[in-house]
Amino acid sequence: MLKYIFVLFFQLFFIFNLSLLNPPLAHAHCPLCVAGAGAGLSFSRILGIDDSITGIWFAAFLGAMSLWFANTLKKRFIPMQSFVIYLATFILTVLSFYKFGLVNEHNGLILNLPKLVFGVVFGGAIFYSTDLINQAIKKSKGKVLFPYQPIIFSLGAMLLLSFVVFYLINYVI
Repeated sequence: MLKYIFVLFFQLFFIFNLSLLNPPLAHAHCPLCVAGAGAGLSFSRILGIDDSITGIWFAAFLGAMSLWFANTLKKRFIPMQSFVIYLATFILTVLSFYKFGLVNEHNGLILNLPKLVFGVVFGGAIFYSTDLINQAIKKSKGKVLFPYQPIIFSLGAMLLLSFVVFYLINYVI
């Protein structure tokens, strides 16, 4: 498993470095967001952190990748295209977790969901909500409030959610 995480990390690092050769216009979700979420995911697996928290970081990774992909499409084919791409990415990923046996129900359930699926679902919801809040702030102010605002908002929300879930798992549930 550790081998696959390192391979994923180096692939993302390679893609990120290739994108520096021909930088496009700035988007809300860029290679830096994806790299940050991927690094958090890699470290959580390496350190043996609970599957629910790993699922949160995996959701951030999936969310950044799907929104990045949606931003690269020049043409809108369907209404709410970004949301549909976001939702399809999550649904297909969770289904593939079940298909390939990555979900361990013996590891415990939270709200009747396996821990990894719980983390992916709630992390994805918080990540998308954070993106909507960030877009609303940019729209109302006409600009970002500070440099790297989308990255700080997204990763900050994932960190906060990770700490909340850690506290709930270890001290409340």
